[in-house]
Amino acid sequence: MTASLYFEGRLNTTEWSNGTVVVRKEYYFKNWMTLLSQLPLLLFTLLNSFLYQRISELMRIAGSLVFILLLFLLTAVLVKVPMEEDRFFSVTMATIWFINSFGAVLQGSLFGLVGLLPQKYSAIFMSGQGLAGTFAAIAMLLAIGSDADSETAALGYFITPCVGTLITLFSYLFLPRLVSVFNNSFLFQIWVMALCVTFVFTVTLSVFPAVTADVKTAFPGKWERFFISVCCFLIFNINDWLGRTITTLIRWPSKESRLFPVLVVSRVVFVPLLMLCNVEKRSFLPVYFAHDGAFTAIMALFSLSSGYFVCLSMSYAPQLVDPKDAETAGALMTFFLALGLSIGAALSFPLRALV
Repeated sequence: MTASLYFEGRLNTTEWSNGTVVVRKEYYFKNWMTLLSQLPLLLFTLLNSFLYQRISELMRIAGSLVFILLLFLLTAVLVKVPMEEDRFFSVTMATIWFINSFGAVLQGSLFGLVGLLPQKYSAIFMSGQGLAGTFAAIAMLLAIGSDADSETAALGYFITPCVGTLITLFSYLFLPRLVSVFNNSFLFQIWVMALCVTFVFTVTLSVFPAVTADVKTAFPGKWERFFISVCCFLIFNINDWLGRTITTLIRWPSKESRLFPVLVVSRVVFVPLLMLCNVEKRSFLPVYFAHDGAFTAIMALFSLSSGYFVCLSMSYAPQLVDPKDAETAGALMTFFLALGLSIGAALSFPLRALV
């Protein structure tokens, strides 16, 4: 619904002929979208009520999330794929049908799961569904306010549910493993490390490579062909590897130190520093670090600290729990690592637009 301008643009039903507007074909997109959203919701909600005992909860919930993720990825890819209008309309309608079909199975299964919990969780669940509509409306306002074209806005719309669905899928799969960690008296330190690894990757992915790959050299010529490959990607990967390797020799601060999360949070300074390098094209911020040497030095420290703190966070967490819970703690840290990657990737869009 929020991407309706994009769909109407691709299904343009008018053309100019001798200075007059000629209507070619009316697809009634909104009408079909509404119908093909509600019919599978009705059908598969009813079907789920009969089949829930025959198909496991894991298959219904995780399977639905996987298919919804794949369908939204397909929708995002189609933004960049030119296609004849009739075919695009058919593919879009099929996608809407299947997304809502799997959504109905997911919703029915989650209602059943929430029914096993105390009553207050049902209210929270319904509140979350209402918040989702508000979130979509805010996304539309932000797209309009940013003056983005309909194609760019649509790409943002479709990438957002991909990230949200992926986070939900990881959350559901790790849910059964949380019990032993929550019951563990080293709980606070584990969550400190989990938040640290999330924050490290959030900062890293928010500007690399979305911002850093658009930095231009101050010395045009033959060097310009190699600049990004060397000063962005090679420097990042070498120093990221070096930062991880250093932890075999140096482990500072210690896992109990309060300085550790402070240093992790301080990495946020690299975000404005890299945005103030010689990034092109830029609309709002000035260039403070135009020289190649400044960009290279910032990139080196940025990637070195990323590798160092990620490695320490991941290795510290299992040491903070009983040996029997070490595997669960490691699995939980993997989830927060993926969460940081997802949040960072999502933040890269507004940060690049702010440059």
